Amino acid sequence: MAAPRAHVWTLEGGLTLAFERRPGPGFAFDLRVPVGSAHDPVGREGSAGVLEEWLYKGAGGRDARGFQDALDDLGLRRSGGVGPEATRFGVSGLGADLPAALGLVADLLRRPALPPGELPVLTDLARQDLEGLEDSPPDLLAVEARRLAFPRPPVSPFAGYAHPASGTPEGLSRLTVENLHTFFTRYGTRGSVLGVVADAEPGEVRSLVERAFAGWGPGEAGEVPADFRPGLRAHVPHGEAEQTHLSVTAPGVSPGSPDWLAWQVALTALSGGSASRLFHAVREERGLAYSVSASPVLLGGRGFLSAYAGSTPERAPETLEVLLAELARLPRGLTDAEFGRARAGLAASVVFGAESLRARAGGLTRDLAVFGRVRPVAELRASLAALTLDRVNAFLAGYDPAPAATVVTLGPGEAA
Repeated sequence: MAAPRAHVWTLEGGLTLAFERRPGPGFAFDLRVPVGSAHDPVGREGSAGVLEEWLYKGAGGRDARGFQDALDDLGLRRSGGVGPEATRFGVSGLGADLPAALGLVADLLRRPALPPGELPVLTDLARQDLEGLEDSPPDLLAVEARRLAFPRPPVSPFAGYAHPASGTPEGLSRLTVENLHTFFTRYGTRGSVLGVVADAEPGEVRSLVERAFAGWGPGEAGEVPADFRPGLRAHVPHGEAEQTHLSVTAPGVSPGSPDWLAWQVALTALSGGSASRLFHAVREERGLAYSVSASPVLLGGRGFLSAYAGSTPERAPETLEVLLAELARLPRGLTDAEFGRARAGLAASVVFGAESLRARAGGLTRDLAVFGRVRPVAELRASLAALTLDRVNAFLAGYDPAPAATVVTLGPGEAA
């Protein structure tokens, strides 16, 4: 069968719609609005996170219970949430309910109730979430790592990447009905992307989306720069942590680079399963850590390598040493076996990611937001098949992330 083709339109007002037809009884869509926690105003950290919760407290003439009942009556599954750079609204269900589902999400963004009485409850829940970070050292470490590696530029009006979506206690205390209403005006068609996967005629889906979101304002899209500080070390004392948790952030490859795919293969060889270098060197060979991983992170249009390990306090220094040694070994290249396994693993993830309607809808919005176009699954598979070991190793010969790595450890005692 021919691979499905994505249709992409920029609608009146600026909303970008990507649609891919798939046979079957269901649909999924993913709306990405380019306003995330990094866009929180300085001093009002938590704006995006609290606002997203507030939107679901009623819309389109329904109160919170009525809106949830409308979702449940149709058997719709909701997904999404607030990330550093965007807020996502995802829904999946049976194909006949696509028009109603689009209407419900459009109500959230065009006709929200935003009941004032709910705001104190939501800010209190956000404070509880912040308090819960203390009980989750890996999550707390991730926040501390971003705080060191990506500090807010002094001249930026945005709070940046150095806080969780729940905000900060000080920022939450400054949230008001008025300033959140002002923040809500950032939401709009400009820079927003909607990915839809369903068994329907393309023109029909376009008309549904145009009717549902007619009159949605342009909003205000703005990219928050990710100014990475290389080569730093910090330890965060945490007396209740039983382990020492380690975070390593290093330069990577930007999505628009011709080396993007080679970098993805290299990262998969580094941390892509039980045959990967980190798993073998850190866990299997030395028993230093039960959990160790590395993954790509995209912030501010740039790519970064993020690695994590959790070890005993006594063995944390050795764990960090081995982890950094594996990063330093990357410029020497991959073996033929490593390359084959990594390329096969990536190819499998491309195929399985395309099988899920929800994953594919999210893939459409991610592609447009990150790469500026939809990358057909067949094209990705062909690009992987055409990639050679020589090409990957030529890239790795000039890629040495270890010297620029910024390291944050969290746990009892002194630094690892």
